[in-house]
Amino acid sequence: MNDFTGEVGAVVGGNEIGFSNTETKLQNNGGTEISLTTAESTDETIRRLLSTYDIGSKLRQLRLRKKIALVDLGRHTGLSASMLSQLENGKLIPTLPTLTRIAMVFDVGLEFFFGEKKSNRVFSIIRAEERMLFPELPESPVPGYYFEILNYGATDKGLSAYLAEFPQLENHQSKAHSHEGSEFLHVLSGDLSIFYHNEEHVLHCGDSVYFDASEVHSYRGHCDTPARAIVVTTPPRL
Repeated sequence: MNDFTGEVGAVVGGNEIGFSNTETKLQNNGGTEISLTTAESTDETIRRLLSTYDIGSKLRQLRLRKKIALVDLGRHTGLSASMLSQLENGKLIPTLPTLTRIAMVFDVGLEFFFGEKKSNRVFSIIRAEERMLFPELPESPVPGYYFEILNYGATDKGLSAYLAEFPQLENHQSKAHSHEGSEFLHVLSGDLSIFYHNEEHVLHCGDSVYFDASEVHSYRGHCDTPARAIVVTTPPRL
């Protein structure tokens, strides 16, 4: 993730921060092109994620509690009243130095702004154009799968959901892995092999599988067109 730019704040909705809307074409070993589309620029992503902390509202609450006008706060912080107003209204993203100046005036730590998120984030809508497609491992020349996080905006999640694409691979290219909790996979299109307990199980469109994800497992697509599946993982039972 790129750092914030500028000394005061990054403009929301501008092009100050990449990634811009770009599309990258990758080829799997079968020659099939897989499109990785960045659906939103980095400044949009930063604004959306930081909005869960409601920094502007917390800043306004601090100022009103101390009964300090924007002009007076500007004199203490060296920031203009106009800029402070934009920060309070969420039109500017504050940098850490800017937020530190404000925190010092009100004698609070930075944790005041980041300690709690909005309490209603249990309900979180993720729009299709907001999702981004990532490879299994960024450094891998032949990723075993590509995934989009379907519920990344939610907090206190009881599960994680992904839309995954599985390109055609040779047996030796399948990368085994394991993780805590359970996993559920439902094939939306194509054919997909899952290797579990040293056995290969072929899943077709409409098939599903549920298993203990702490056991080593791996996947392999069979078709020139990558298989697509919904994958849901849950934390371990207490």
